[in-house]
Amino acid sequence: MRNTPTVQTTLLGSILLHLRSHRANSRSTLSSVTRLSPSTIGLYVDQLISQDLVSESGLVQGAMGRPMRTLSLRPAAGWFAGIEFNAERLRAVLIDFSGAQCAEVVAPLPVNVDTKTVIRTIHQAILGLAKKASGELCAIGVGAPGIVDTSSGKSIHYSFIDDWRNVPLTSNLQKRFKVHVTLENNLRTIALAERWFGGGRELDDYVVLGPRRGFGIAIVKNGQLLAGAHHAVGEIGRWLWPIDGKAGEMHDALSSHVVWRRLKGTTSRSRLPSDLYEAFATFRDEAGPAWQAIVDDYARVLGLLQLVLDSHTYFLHGPQVALGERFCQAIAEGVSALIPALRDTPIRIVPSTLGDDAGALGAASLAMEAWLPPRP
Repeated sequence: MRNTPTVQTTLLGSILLHLRSHRANSRSTLSSVTRLSPSTIGLYVDQLISQDLVSESGLVQGAMGRPMRTLSLRPAAGWFAGIEFNAERLRAVLIDFSGAQCAEVVAPLPVNVDTKTVIRTIHQAILGLAKKASGELCAIGVGAPGIVDTSSGKSIHYSFIDDWRNVPLTSNLQKRFKVHVTLENNLRTIALAERWFGGGRELDDYVVLGPRRGFGIAIVKNGQLLAGAHHAVGEIGRWLWPIDGKAGEMHDALSSHVVWRRLKGTTSRSRLPSDLYEAFATFRDEAGPAWQAIVDDYARVLGLLQLVLDSHTYFLHGPQVALGERFCQAIAEGVSALIPALRDTPIRIVPSTLGDDAGALGAASLAMEAWLPPRP
């Protein structure tokens, strides 16, 4: 191993990710996916075993060739914390070193929550996970709503927390917990959750749709998350949109809160149900004018997006998942009817199989991908 220590550490981290994703499970398969010689891979694997990060089991006979020893990560070697929040609640998940989800903490946030309360709740959630963990905390990932600057570790702005401006989340958590902290927009962390735990495992091009209190998207193109020059890729809720003949923004018409009220036929001041998912489920078989108008609005948005992005799949997240495949299929058919250019390549929209913890899972995945083993 003649590479520099930094390159060696990066290669060790890459090997851990290949084992964690099950793209490889032996020295020979690692050699194949990394394109490193078997002797070089052997040296790296021996190092990881000596650090108690990887274990090697008995012989397993494959379909062809000689039996091989299988490699796996040691679950108790450490753990990763993932945090994701919006203006209403915070979720935290614990992923062990092998990549398995082991625990979750859910904390509701008070009405008109402020920045100080959010940060205090994040600290409490991580401490709550620590009580359920084995091994040491390796790293923390945070999915924050709105615009974030990943390079500075600051959450720049979120419309639904009044004093949320340039919040130094990364430095705050690093100071408190003494581990590496990675910050990303929460929808982009959901995109990572799709890659590790959902329908994006085999895809290089997909989009996460996030109609919740606002409306945003996350884009994975050629296997990479897109962020943009100003960290604002996906803020389509800010698109200008006609609302009852007046100029507005798209999230004023297509966020989950608004869509539920449109289906229910109530005003913007009507109280929302405590469980929006269950509330949407009652409209799964809806076929009225309000349903069709919402489908048409979504078809217009996604059709225009598809002309720009040409993505393989759109994963619907948020409480509107409860509307099911019928809702997604109706939108896809609406796209084909609205935009003839897309009729020969129909858009694919599916409700995500992941739950409400997807953002926190993705944030933990972010920490997991960024973590590198200590130098021996």
